[in-house]
Amino acid sequence: MKNYLKTLALIAVAISVFSCGGNKKTNDENKTKDSTANASAAPKPYAEEVNGIKLTEAPNSPEFPDAKLHLLTPKADTILKSGPNTFHFSVENYTLGKLTDGFDKMHCANSKKGQHIHYILDNAPYVAYYDSVFKELVPNGKHLLLCFLSRSYHESIKNKDAYILTQLTTGSKSDTLKDYDLNAPYLFYSRPKGEYVGEDTKKVLLDFYLVNTTISPTGNKVRATINGNEFMLTKWVPYVIEGLPLGNNKIKLELLDKDGKLISGIFNDSGERKVVLKDK
Repeated sequence: MKNYLKTLALIAVAISVFSCGGNKKTNDENKTKDSTANASAAPKPYAEEVNGIKLTEAPNSPEFPDAKLHLLTPKADTILKSGPNTFHFSVENYTLGKLTDGFDKMHCANSKKGQHIHYILDNAPYVAYYDSVFKELVPNGKHLLLCFLSRSYHESIKNKDAYILTQLTTGSKSDTLKDYDLNAPYLFYSRPKGEYVGEDTKKVLLDFYLVNTTISPTGNKVRATINGNEFMLTKWVPYVIEGLPLGNNKIKLELLDKDGKLISGIFNDSGERKVVLKDK
């Protein structure tokens, strides 16, 4: 009887060992399948070419998740004087005037003056400021001002504390122009801008700023039209344009809804921006 019980015990142990070994193999196989599935499901960086113009997602840049920009003056609801007005910002966890780490790996136009603030009034071409205090002329009337922190190669810092959006009013308090809705969705054009020479013409940064909205494959989108060629963008990231010809180039950005219709708002269609490329 004892021998019989010992035999049963040995059989049970063997079955247990075999089962554990079999489960381990199955688990390993499942893990391999899961990792393979996750790798194939991971979104690839955007890349598209149309008529020789290539648009790709830009390489990863140093992140500044704690960077903050505050407008100290003028205060909100202040009626500005005619002529130049002083703008005073507070900048935290970000150094103006410093070259962004890895700027040479971007292979696109870089400001030797370093990191700065992009000042965009009424979605006009931005002005770069490398100090937190500067003067700007604000025309009479009501205006929408966007300012955000920028890397030295003009790529915007895209976090909730790195920008300010405010209305500026110059002139009379009795101005009958309608106030801007600061909670509405906005698309602001940033790059490319102006002239590019030599090596800077090979890779040109495309960058824009979204406020109060997001873009996705199933939601709002940004349509970039480059020399008449359309690219539909569903990720708020910087892009690199390659293949632009020397001479004049035209670029237009539009904020669209999920059905491809322009979202109302006077700045959600940038209009055509002229960019000039020169060999020297």
